Amino acid sequence: SLVVLFGATAGAYGAKLGSDERELILLVWQAVDLQSKKVGTLHKSLVKADKLDLSDQCREVSGLTPEGLGKAEPLDRVLQQFSQLVSSDLKVLGRSSYTLCSDGQLLIRQVLHPETSKKNILLSDCFYSFYDLCKEFHTCYPSSASVKDQTIKTMAEYLGLRTDEMEEDFGVWQVKTMVAIIFSMLSEGCNYIFTEPETVKYKYETALIQAYFVCFFLSSSKSETVDSETVIRARGLPWQSSDQDIARFFKGLNIAKGGVALCLNAQGRRNGEALVRFVDSEQRDLALERHKHHMGSRYIEVYKATGEEFLKIAGGTSNEVAQFLSKENQVIIRMRGLPFTATQEDVLGFLGPECPVTGGKEGLLFVKYPDGRPTGDAFVLFSCEEYAQNALKKHKEILGKRYIELFRSTAAEVQQVVLNRYMSTPLIPTLPTPIIPVIPPPYTIATGSVRDCVRLRGLPYTAGIDDILEFMGDATGDIKPHGVHMVLNQQGRPSGDAFIQMKSADKAFLVAQKCHKKMMKDRYVEVFQCSGEEMNFVLMGGTLNRSGLSPPPCKLPCLSPPAYAAFQTAAVIPAEAALYQPQALLPTTRTPQASAAAPPAVTYYPAQAAQLYMNYTAYYPSPPVSPTTVGYITGPPGAVAAAATATHTPLLPQPGALVRMQGLPYNTGMKEILSFFQGYQYAPDDYNGLIQLSDQARSVLQAPKEWVCL
Repeated sequence: SLVVLFGATAGAYGAKLGSDERELILLVWQAVDLQSKKVGTLHKSLVKADKLDLSDQCREVSGLTPEGLGKAEPLDRVLQQFSQLVSSDLKVLGRSSYTLCSDGQLLIRQVLHPETSKKNILLSDCFYSFYDLCKEFHTCYPSSASVKDQTIKTMAEYLGLRTDEMEEDFGVWQVKTMVAIIFSMLSEGCNYIFTEPETVKYKYETALIQAYFVCFFLSSSKSETVDSETVIRARGLPWQSSDQDIARFFKGLNIAKGGVALCLNAQGRRNGEALVRFVDSEQRDLALERHKHHMGSRYIEVYKATGEEFLKIAGGTSNEVAQFLSKENQVIIRMRGLPFTATQEDVLGFLGPECPVTGGKEGLLFVKYPDGRPTGDAFVLFSCEEYAQNALKKHKEILGKRYIELFRSTAAEVQQVVLNRYMSTPLIPTLPTPIIPVIPPPYTIATGSVRDCVRLRGLPYTAGIDDILEFMGDATGDIKPHGVHMVLNQQGRPSGDAFIQMKSADKAFLVAQKCHKKMMKDRYVEVFQCSGEEMNFVLMGGTLNRSGLSPPPCKLPCLSPPAYAAFQTAAVIPAEAALYQPQALLPTTRTPQASAAAPPAVTYYPAQAAQLYMNYTAYYPSPPVSPTTVGYITGPPGAVAAAATATHTPLLPQPGALVRMQGLPYNTGMKEILSFFQGYQYAPDDYNGLIQLSDQARSVLQAPKEWVCL
């Protein structure tokens, strides 16, 4: 027996049903006994949507009103009534089982499954198998229109059935006509048999993708190809999204086994994109109709992609990874922040007996750099969701003296992370090819109350300085040299803010007027005029809002309280803003013989607005990635020699060596840092040029110490 099912949403109708993410408002159905050709009672049920606003097309076609829908039952109650009424009708017909039959794929795949998934409604098994009447009709009548062009009306016209929809209520005519079409297909002239229903996968299945893949230094043998007509790219995903979250977004569509590949950027961080492979092109086409549907509060962009792109993300692997992922249907958890001395026994002990690892030590994969040093990352396999949930509860618990972060992961991410570690060191790509040698002066930020700066708020997190310069347009010529300052948060990730120093207050005012709420990558950016003092507060960790200035969350012992509070003197760009001078901060190591004659460092910047580039520090933001690494550009010896004769003011006295400390406690002061380096020589005078020191701090630095040359 079949249950003929028809539905409508509050939005688009026909071929665009479900494409606008509108809720279901109508279900009409009738049971059909294929052997006796008897039918059950025809049922029509309105569904109360969360939002009762109807599109003009819906009002015109269906004749429904928000007032009428306001009295209806919600979707979960309607589905319960559907199951009860169908069971009753089947008993009358002498049947016990049935399969749904609808006028295409859209009602089941694009409306019912996505909506019930979002509302956490459990669908009964009958909704995971159905007949597409348009496909069945074309199979029975090959000379009829193509499947894509079939509608209830075209099928009725082909058979010579009456097609006046106005004779019946909306939905009733459609179901009655579909029943008449089915009976025509069962007639003696056709004797059609419904044999192969469409299926909807109950859950997404993970798997290791073995494929032909070449990426720089690694390659693997060809064992599988991917059809480009089955792959899409999803963009705008929350960074914490797992493959199961993406599969839920595409609920109702059949994703190929292991067909979700989360993309990572060059820093090993999830970049908000994923490549998804479906079982066939029809499923891919339906997925494209979910462009700008929502995952939580975020809309997701869906575009076509190629099989080659999918293989580059999901296909790269090594024997170690292949062996680790050889066990299928495992839940993968990524651990970050492990002590570099952590062993397999330490990790197993940290997880404990309540979340046993699949295969014990074989279920652990430590990520290492090419030279064998641990990165602090590891992947762990669990045999079931319960064990994985127990493990995730240990997020930020302590192992040794470090807290450990745990996140869901995927097979594709395992392959990408391990592959990236073997590709190069460091993983951060270097800056553009150097063109113009520049001897930079010390980087200072203007202070005072003159409002010659602008603040950009709401930048896309992927926006770089190039994007900002393009956003500014003609006003880029009015930016001071090195006047673009990106603001990063405490994790080293873009905060969505940036400050720009203009040549005058008038220029800043014009930019704020011209660019305020101008679009950048589908987001509007707010532009406000501000002063150098306000900019300094934010770059030093404070906040700037409607209530005025809020100081940074912790004191900086290296700054005297008066200078820190008022910024009366010029301030050097702080470490918290992630602004460092490449190479100039890393001069050659001190040597007694050559200390007086060491040549100055030369920094290279790209042509075109070269002076507008701030100093780069490359980060591994968190989560889920490894500790930070910095990449620099080195000037060629010839340029260094040429620069040695030029008149300039180096950022640091030459020669010297500078180290960067990472992972300091927030309450660390100057004395603690000096105590940490007890026994090593450092240059007190260098700090005078780099940081605005109070007399007290300067006296601490210049106090006699036991010097040992580094």
